[in-house]
Order: sequence, then C-alpha cells, then structure tokens
Amino acid sequence: MTVLSIIRDCLDALLHPSARYDALTRARHRAFMAPRLLGSLAAFAAFPVYLALRGAPSAIEVAAFACLIAPILLSWFLSRTGRYEGAHVLSSLALAGLIMAIAGTTGGIESCAAIWLVVVPLEAALSASRRVAAFASLLALSCAGVLILGSQLGWLLAGDTSAAQRGVLMAFGVASATLYAAGLAFGAESLARTSVTLLSREEERYRLLALNTSDVISRHQRNGAVQFISPAAEAMLGMPVAQLLGHGLFDRVHVADRPAYLTALSDAARGDVRTVEFRLRREPVGSERGQVEFLWVEMRCRPLDQEMGRQDLDRDLTREAEVVGVMRDVTDRKLGEQALDQARSATEAADAAKTRFLATMSHELRTPLNAIIGFSEMIAQEQTLMLGAAQRREYAQLINDSGQHLLSVVNGILDMSKMESGNFEIASEPFAPRASLMHCCNLLSLKARENGIDLITDAPQDLPVMTGDPRAFKQIVLNLVANAVKFTERGGQVTVVAAVSGSQLTLRISDTGVGIAPDDLKRIGAPFFQAGKTYQRRHEGTGLGLSIVKSLVALHLGELTVQSRLGEGTSVTVKLPLVYAPPQAKTSESRIATLTPVLRQELQDQSHDQPALVKKSA
Repeated sequence: MTVLSIIRDCLDALLHPSARYDALTRARHRAFMAPRLLGSLAAFAAFPVYLALRGAPSAIEVAAFACLIAPILLSWFLSRTGRYEGAHVLSSLALAGLIMAIAGTTGGIESCAAIWLVVVPLEAALSASRRVAAFASLLALSCAGVLILGSQLGWLLAGDTSAAQRGVLMAFGVASATLYAAGLAFGAESLARTSVTLLSREEERYRLLALNTSDVISRHQRNGAVQFISPAAEAMLGMPVAQLLGHGLFDRVHVADRPAYLTALSDAARGDVRTVEFRLRREPVGSERGQVEFLWVEMRCRPLDQEMGRQDLDRDLTREAEVVGVMRDVTDRKLGEQALDQARSATEAADAAKTRFLATMSHELRTPLNAIIGFSEMIAQEQTLMLGAAQRREYAQLINDSGQHLLSVVNGILDMSKMESGNFEIASEPFAPRASLMHCCNLLSLKARENGIDLITDAPQDLPVMTGDPRAFKQIVLNLVANAVKFTERGGQVTVVAAVSGSQLTLRISDTGVGIAPDDLKRIGAPFFQAGKTYQRRHEGTGLGLSIVKSLVALHLGELTVQSRLGEGTSVTVKLPLVYAPPQAKTSESRIATLTPVLRQELQDQSHDQPALVKKSA
C-alpha cells in the first residue's frame, strides 16, 4: 500500500457522510483538507528548528505560528458540517487575517507578506462558487486598502531591516506566494481532470442505460419539441432518431391524441408528474411504401431536475422549463383490454339475449298453452256446459291453431340451434324459383286480404331454374313476406319483386309499414331480437324470423340487405346465387348489411336503382 493511498484512506475517514457517496464532492473535500493538514503539520514540525535558530520568538511570531492551527480547525469544520463553501469563506478570512498580522508589523503594504493578498481570491476560486470568489476578492482588496491607508497615516510599524534584507524578504514573499499559487493551479487542474473523468464515466453509464433499455427516454420542451431521444425509439417506431427531434415525434402522434400529449407535457413543465397514453404512427420494417400502423405507448413525464442543469441555468436564466419523458410500448396491454371489453360486451349481449329469450318464450308459449288447456277443459266438461257441435269444432280448431303455433315456435328454435351449431345442411337440387315464390305469396295472400293490405308479386315468367335448397328458399320468402304483412297497417302495400342480375337471383320485399328505428336497425337479425320495446309490442313472434333468414342466406353464400325508415316502411333485398356451390369450409357468419333508411317513394319505385347507402356488415 502506497503512502498516497494511506493518506487518501485517512482523509476519507475524516469526510462528512454527505461527501462519501458523491465522487466529485469527495475529491473537492480531499483537495481542501489535504494541503491544510499537511501544511499545518509541516509548520509545527519546523517550529522547534525555528526556535533553535532564532531564539526566543517575539509576540508577533508566536501569533503567526498560532494561526497555523486555523487550517486544522477548518478541516474539522468541513468534516463535521460538510459545508464546502462555508469552509472556503472561513479559510479566506483566516489567510487574510494571517497576512494582515504579518504585514502590519513588517512594513504594511511594503511587507513581503502583502503579496500574499493575491493568493486569497485564487484559493477561493477552488470552491467553484462565484459568491465565495467575489467575497474573497473584496476581502483582499479591503485588506490592501487598509495596509495602504495605514502606511500613509503611519499607523503601522515600519520594519527595522536594511534595504538588502527587505529585498531578500520581498523575493522570498513573491517566491512563496508564486509556489502557493502554483500549488493552487495544480489543485484546480487536478479537480478539473477529476471532474471530467467522473463526468465521462457518468455519461458512459447513462449511455449504456439508454442504449440497452427497451423504454424510450426523451427530453422535451413545453411545446412538445424533442431535445433528445434515446436510440430505443428506432426499434419502437422503425425510423432514425434524427427524424424524431424537434417536432418529428409530435407529427407521429395520432391526431386525436395530440391534445392529451401536449397537456401532459405542459403540466409536467409546471412541476407535476403526469402519465398519458397515446398512439404513435409506426412504419413497419419491410412494409410497402406508405403502409403505416399505430401502436399504443404510455409516457410518464416529469419536470427536468433543475439541480442537474444548474450550470446550464447559470448560462441562460431565461430558459423554459423542460420535461423528461419515459415511453413504453403498451400495445399488447391495450389489445388485451380491448379483448376484455369485447368479451364483456359479448357476455352482456348473451345475458340480454337470455333475457329476451325468456321474455319471448314466456309470452309465446304461455298464450297458446293457456288456450289449449282452457278449451280442452271446456270440451272435457261439454255435458255440464252443454256445448253444441259447432262450439266443439270451434274449440278444437283453436286448440289445433295453438298447437300449430307452438310447433312453429319449437321448429324455429330447433332450426336456429342447428344453424348456430353448424349442423344445418343444404339439400341442393334444381327447382323453379318463380313457382316457389308464387306458392308462398298465395299462402299469405289470405292473411294480407284479412288485414286490408295489398300484396303485389312481380316475378317474370322467364326466371331460370336455380340450384339450391327449395325448402330453405320457401322459408326465406315466407318469413320475409309474413313479417312485411305483419308490420304493415291496414291500407298499406307489400311488394315482392324477383329478378336476375348476372349470376344471382335478386328478391326485394318492400312494405309501407311501421319501419325500424335507427338504433334497432343496427341489431336487426340478432336471435330473439324484436324492434321496439317489449311492452309496446302489438304483434306476436319470437324474433327468430329474420335471424333464420339471415342464416339461410349465409348458408347459400348469398347477401341480405335491410333498409328502413321509421314510419315509412322497410325494404329487404336478398341475393342468392343461381347455382349453389358448397364451400370448402362452413360459413360461420352471414353477409348481412343494415343500411340507412330510404324514403317511401324509393320503396314504391322498384324499377330504379337503390341510392348510395352506408353499409354495415354483420
């Protein structure tokens, strides 16, 4: 172990605890204490030799040697309090006092000690504090003024040495002051070198952190301009860091998220800590030109620590507050949240469907069952009630009608269940669509006449034979026409039009009925869903008709379009391929679109093309 390391360890043991964990502060405290302790110890070691050569010292000499205790006291003060600037102020006062004591008794301003007043501000400059250096300069000037004034007024004692001795003493004073100043310069250079080394190490440490962390570290102005951004941004956004400086990052923030982004930076510049989530445009590596995608990032921003930038602030006191941000890619988390929201929505929809199912079944099953039970009990008690043959036939017909209704409800549920599970199979065979269409319309014409509704069928004689499931085709027509008749008021009109367009058969069933509200139009085709509020319903039904039609059209690889306007009517268009080709994989969703409402005139004028509408696919 070398002598220097031993001295360094001894000094470290004397340091204040606040200086032991900061390398630069520790180096400054060492530079302050080491020369003072060594100088005082050397002076005390030379004091006996001085007495042997000089003899009995004078009072001034004793006072001068006593002042050598001051550096030891200053080192003790610094090791106890850690106040580096305060220790330099006391050191300047002690040195100036010693110089004044010696110069005051050896000729004043002409004394060899007066030259040491130049050393006072030089020593204070090691504190790296403008206030301490200014105080030491004023102190040296004040002492020089007092010595000059005292010499002119004769207040100070004149030296009793000859001119030759004064010259030797002056040379000694200049030489000693020069050596001390050289020592100060060496100490300043050593501190500067230490500071540069520490800063280089610190910079390298932070550079390694910035290069190897996956989070993006950035420095912003209040207006969002980027002053610095770590290289991790290249991997996150797929572009060079240089293009993100200034307002390059802001330009990549999603337009809808820019207010939140700027608000967070502004709040952080005022001293708050903010966290904001926003979308950033990213250009995937290897993608086509112009193809972009957005990723979600979370940025935690806080004001820049002003103590770390104290030197910059000293140079520019008017600089705006800056913000440090740490950005992290949270796209996976946002996708998980969206999936969770979708799952929650699906659960809520399933719960609503269950509620609608129970409400619908309680109505659709209870009404015919009450009729069956009630009329069967009356027939069983025909002798007591003395029922005639006509009444028995009427009751039997009502029981039969109720049973048929129950059977249709059960069949609809079974068909819907098969379609939802994918077990419903299309029995494809050639058939004449016009004959099937006319047959379905004839079946419903009686009900239309009873309701005072005109049922108009327009099917050309030359409709070609198509390949598909004739039973499913009839079920599609029956459900759509029955719905149109059911929801059309007396005096209204239902129009059924069939035509061939290309390789598809187009069916359009239009009515002038009650129509569908825009909110309900978005949900049309959902199982057990019925437009309007449940307690306002005036028509029977399970809400499965259009849902079954939707599934059957999907199984035929067709397309279903619904247009409606509340109070004016509804138009349903079905497009089916003339030749059904079984798909390689089963279709899980139908191609259904709900469109914006159309006017009554557009419903009645079937020969015109449909207007441009906003389409929403199921």
